[in-house]
Amino acid sequence: MILEMMGKDPDDFDWVRDRPGHDRRYAIDSTKLQTELGWRPTHNDFAEGLRATIEWYRENEAWWRPAKAATEARYKAQGR
Repeated sequence: MILEMMGKDPDDFDWVRDRPGHDRRYAIDSTKLQTELGWRPTHNDFAEGLRATIEWYRENEAWWRPAKAATEARYKAQGR
C-alpha cells in the first residue's frame, strides 16, 4: 500500500525486521489531549491519513528539503 502511494517499486527498499517492542514505544494515548485540550484526530482512516501526509510532503518540498539537506550534511561531517 505505502509503496504504491509513493510511486515506488518494492525493490527500492531493504526491509528489516522490527525490534521487539518497537510499535509500543511509538504508540500514544491521546486521552489527555482530547479531554484537556479538546483535540480530535483529523484522520481516522490510516490509509487516508497516510495519503494526505505523502501529498503534503510532495506539495511542500521547499519547506522541508533545506532542513533535510542540513541534517544529512551534519551526519556526513560526523562520518555517519
